[in-house]
Amino acid sequence: MKKRFTALLAAGALLCGQLCALPAGTASAANDTQDDWLHVEGDKVVDLQGNEVWMTGVNWFGFNVGSQVFDGVWSVSMHDCLRLIADHGFNLLRVPMSTEILLQWKNGDPDPAQPKVNFTTNPELIAEFDENGTPVKYMYSLDIWNLAVKWCKELGIKIMIDIHSAPTHASGHQFPLWYAEGFTDADWITSLEWIAETYKNDDTIIAIDLKNEPHGKADEPNFAKWDGSTDANNWKYAAERGAKAILDINPNLLIMVEGIEVYPKEDADWDSIASDYSKPPYPYSNFYGAWWGANFRGLRDYPLDEKYKSQIVYSPHDYGPEVYKQAWFYLEDPDKTFDRESLMDDYWYDTWAFIAEEKIAPLLIGEWGGWVDDEHDKTGENRHWLREIRDYIVDRHLHHTFWCFNENSSDTGGLVYDNFGKWDDVKYEFIKPALWADENGTFISLDHQYPIGANGQSLSEYYGGGHVIVTQPETTETTTAKQPQSETVWGDVDGSGKVTIADVVLLAQYLAEIAGTEVSAQGLENSDVNGDGIYTSDDSTLILEFLAGLVTADDLNPTL
Repeated sequence: MKKRFTALLAAGALLCGQLCALPAGTASAANDTQDDWLHVEGDKVVDLQGNEVWMTGVNWFGFNVGSQVFDGVWSVSMHDCLRLIADHGFNLLRVPMSTEILLQWKNGDPDPAQPKVNFTTNPELIAEFDENGTPVKYMYSLDIWNLAVKWCKELGIKIMIDIHSAPTHASGHQFPLWYAEGFTDADWITSLEWIAETYKNDDTIIAIDLKNEPHGKADEPNFAKWDGSTDANNWKYAAERGAKAILDINPNLLIMVEGIEVYPKEDADWDSIASDYSKPPYPYSNFYGAWWGANFRGLRDYPLDEKYKSQIVYSPHDYGPEVYKQAWFYLEDPDKTFDRESLMDDYWYDTWAFIAEEKIAPLLIGEWGGWVDDEHDKTGENRHWLREIRDYIVDRHLHHTFWCFNENSSDTGGLVYDNFGKWDDVKYEFIKPALWADENGTFISLDHQYPIGANGQSLSEYYGGGHVIVTQPETTETTTAKQPQSETVWGDVDGSGKVTIADVVLLAQYLAEIAGTEVSAQGLENSDVNGDGIYTSDDSTLILEFLAGLVTADDLNPTL
């Protein structure tokens, strides 16, 4: 509870710094840039008021491969593609990047090549025209990115930046570690700090995935391990340092931590050979395997430092048989096939699903996807797998970002085709049940003010000022209503019967006249904690000091 309180207080302090200083009637960009930060409570991700959210998103790559922009913008409108993503209900965009491009932006280095942009379909990305209307200057890649961030906010899309690889590279996912030739561990930390500092006042970017798919086997030159050491290749140790670097600057960002590829079996260690011909069955494997970035067996033996728990979400990747014919798909045995039970028993549970099943922390499946057409999925096994993992995601309300929007992912295809010009309705129907929507099918944004897409709703619209719980199938409880109070509880602005960080947030929003913010007459009376007969940012500050233990309950409204 103490750690949760500390995290809420840090979030409230930042929000109050942005909002509490605003006199009533003052319009400010801070109104919609500091109210959407998320944090972890148990195995749930919640907003500043404690409302549970469900992050259901998609990947769109390009900035990581040398395009200096999202792939496909060489053909179609970037703005239109973002609209398409929002209108179809994806409330989170995972954007692969490289340490290299982030350092390029930090240092103001020129683009190594002109961004791959079709300026006929993207006139908004032209920086300057001459007197004849001819383009003479094109946007720098960072300017393009910041415009994408702006458009995402307006469309109700939140962003997760994924450090896909150290160097910018078309096959960056094959780099096993967060450092590589030409890019050090320190460079990686610097890039994380730059993101945190640059966007700390914009809650459009709500999360950072520290490293895509750490992997490698113990007998390979470079491999990621998970243990209690401070070795350079210990991913647990690196993830803790990466989390610290980010949270020291912006304590509100969610930190996505992926797993590794292999983990030693009980009778082995990291020095064991991978294939041991001295033990049956020959050869005996000394390691438990997994998809790259999916192995969290080490989390049981070596959990991450508790002080980061309020912002940590674990993020495995999972794929079907069309990407690789893993043993748990039984494709070599004509008498067997997989289902959720066998996937859970043979692979999912001990590898990553135990985190959700035992309510250790939230899970976000950072990549899952694949082909759904007869040409690529001749046996239908990939569609079978997609249904199994989709239904598990839905039943457990696992957060996820589907791989991917791009059509140019050779292993999986994407949500668009025909040079990014057409939407794949068949594949979308596979995914749609796993997108956050209400009982009427209206999609839900992670933004309190901006609805998701043209026909969706904002988070505030969905919750309606109350506290709604996103339920699992096994429970019938859906709503915890806040009851009106008939007596004064100093500092209880929202009428919940107790004083929490939510009261600081609500009063700050009310004073800033944020649309849709309502406080009852009793709540306004409760908010006058300094006893001056009015409610101002001074009251917000005093409530915050009370929550921090700097003042006592006797100090609230001392004149009465």
